[in-house]
Amino acid sequence: MSPWAIGIDLGGTAVKAAVVSLQEGIVLDRAVPTDTTSGPEGIVVQLADLIASLHAEAPADLHRHDFSGIGLGAPGAVDTEKGTLSYPPNLPGWTTFPLRSALEGALQERLQAGAPVFIENDANAAAYGEAVYGAGRGFRDFLMVTLGTGVGGGIVLNRKLYRGPSGTAGEIGFMIVDFEGPFIHAGIRGTIEGMIGKERIVEYACGLIRENPAEGSALSSLCGNDFSSLSPRHIERAAKEGDSLSLAVWDRVGSILGVGFAGVTALMDIRKFVIGGGISAAGSLIFEPAYRQFIRSTLPSMHEGVELVPAELGNRAGMYGAAALCFA
Repeated sequence: MSPWAIGIDLGGTAVKAAVVSLQEGIVLDRAVPTDTTSGPEGIVVQLADLIASLHAEAPADLHRHDFSGIGLGAPGAVDTEKGTLSYPPNLPGWTTFPLRSALEGALQERLQAGAPVFIENDANAAAYGEAVYGAGRGFRDFLMVTLGTGVGGGIVLNRKLYRGPSGTAGEIGFMIVDFEGPFIHAGIRGTIEGMIGKERIVEYACGLIRENPAEGSALSSLCGNDFSSLSPRHIERAAKEGDSLSLAVWDRVGSILGVGFAGVTALMDIRKFVIGGGISAAGSLIFEPAYRQFIRSTLPSMHEGVELVPAELGNRAGMYGAAALCFA
């Protein structure tokens, strides 16, 4: 018999949920648009209905007495002891809300038996998913970083999530690499997210094009000379075709990330880094300069065993990790 759980990734655009078997992984999944207009109470109803539906549709070989509970990864500050979610971005109308108890109460009406609910920050859930099912399976300690609209992270130490006393450990996007720099993010100057978040990558590329119009021809043609539509995918494609300006953009992105990793290693002696998120699709364009900069920014004694590896679970990492919380 295999324990199983339901893992949920709550986002500002969609709620992704899956039935996850400890042995087989995801066996059933579904995604629905997030009902952001209804506030926290409305989202609790949406979550409870989705959970009840997946629970009823779970394959027959997943026995009800093997059901381990519901795991939920959510954006924002999560207090895992109190079960609260505070000020999640992209979810209007939230302050600090008792998400765990509210969801458990709603499930009492929909499931024949009550089920435990575990909530976690979404980046931490993704890191735990990679630890149990993905690229971190063979690592005792590692940092996962997600590169996308923002830069998130989660720390696994001795195969367990490290949250810190306030639940904010792993926020590599808020590490400062240029305290006098021009870029300000969330009121802080020179953070990693403020320098290599999705919009900042595009903004930096556009700045280079303005300075060197002749060298921007490849990107200009890819976006039809409409730089408002320029995306990291355009920059990735141009770089893979040998465009020097685009290669310079990714070299900068990787170098900034490498500086951040160097700081993590110097402070915590973590030497394994799992890199995911949509921007990480650029692959070696980021990984190689990140590794080179890491080597330049650390002592030789810190180089042994260093690995930068791509995440394996894609946008399913959060569902896997949330479910895995139920098996811990």
